[in-house]
Amino acid sequence: MAQNIEKRPLDEIDAFDPALLQNPYPYFSRLRAEAPVFRDPKTGIVSVSTYDLIQKVNTQPRLFSNDFGEQLRSGSATAMDPDELAILSEGILVRNTMLTADPPAHTRYRKLAMKAFTYKRVEAMSDYIAEVTNALIDGFAKNGACEFKSAFANLLPMTVIADALGVPRADMDRFRQWSDAFVVQLGGVSDKATRLDAAHKIVEFQNYFIEKIEEKRKTPTDDVTSALVHADLAEEGDPRKMDYAELLSILQQLLVAGNETTAHSLTAGLYFLIGNPEALQRVRQDQAAIPNFVEETLRFLTPTNNMWRLVTADTELGGVPLKKNDLVLLRYGSGNRDNTHFPEADRFDIARENAKSHLAFGSGIHSCLGAQLARKEIMTAFPILLERLGNIRLAHTGESLRYNPNILLRGVLELHIEFDGMP
Repeated sequence: MAQNIEKRPLDEIDAFDPALLQNPYPYFSRLRAEAPVFRDPKTGIVSVSTYDLIQKVNTQPRLFSNDFGEQLRSGSATAMDPDELAILSEGILVRNTMLTADPPAHTRYRKLAMKAFTYKRVEAMSDYIAEVTNALIDGFAKNGACEFKSAFANLLPMTVIADALGVPRADMDRFRQWSDAFVVQLGGVSDKATRLDAAHKIVEFQNYFIEKIEEKRKTPTDDVTSALVHADLAEEGDPRKMDYAELLSILQQLLVAGNETTAHSLTAGLYFLIGNPEALQRVRQDQAAIPNFVEETLRFLTPTNNMWRLVTADTELGGVPLKKNDLVLLRYGSGNRDNTHFPEADRFDIARENAKSHLAFGSGIHSCLGAQLARKEIMTAFPILLERLGNIRLAHTGESLRYNPNILLRGVLELHIEFDGMP
């Protein structure tokens, strides 16, 4: 039965209901208005929903920790099933490196990973990304129609990250399955069978990359995987090379962060343009409008819709007392719809002056490692898409986006489009 979000008391609403996750914004609106810091009596999870309070949390990483992995496994709404743990135990217990680590460990690992995504390196990728974009469009442009996410949006970032990691493009179908498996693990709302299947795929991912790691140890190559394998931790005060637990942790984060949010943003961005003909006409006519369109797409969608934090000491936030070990859910999707920071926040506006101040990539020391690469991919792809595909329209009139129910990631499932011409 659908929940009556507008009238039902907040403490009776199931915030993890897959139906609510399809459209969480009425719930977010009520949180901001009635309880910007809200403790769910059913789970004990504390939601933080306004822009300013989310930013306040992100400026205090010692008090609001990212070391939440064990907390999730041991008793939250996303606690891991024993059968799932048994499958994962067949592989490697990965170490907390970036997403689920705090300084100094987080600082050390992020610094190493950032070497693969330097500003200079990403800026030099424009021609390469354009080449990949055109090759993918060649694959479907003559058909006059496609399911855009599977035909293009999934494949562009997956190709880029596969090439960066130095693994064969022929294996990309497997990468997609592995990435989806990690998303299931993060999501916390899938049924048991789906989570067990995901656990098997995660072990497959580990076995595959252990083999690649050993290949790179013997024969170094010019790619991210090899760079990580041969990274000298002595510079970071640790006289050794990284082990499997560390390498696999970083590689799985690069795999997911390197494609999921970008794929969702490409798909949603095209959908938003189709639904806003004036905006579509403007970005077709003026490529200078593309960067702000991309930022507004990121704000409006917020592909990383929520993120966890763990309270490390008794404190208060927004006048609400918090206890040590409280699990906090930062509602980035809500902060990006906060009218006090983004006027008329529920309106898609490619001319929005402060669009780039969005929270789609988080903020603070844990802001998204791949943000620059994601922006480069989206900003490179859209002018080419709009030049080569004329009169883009929905294949099914009135079609709305459907989202994969997930606590953390807001993922677009599919978008069926039709178009004219192939310049």
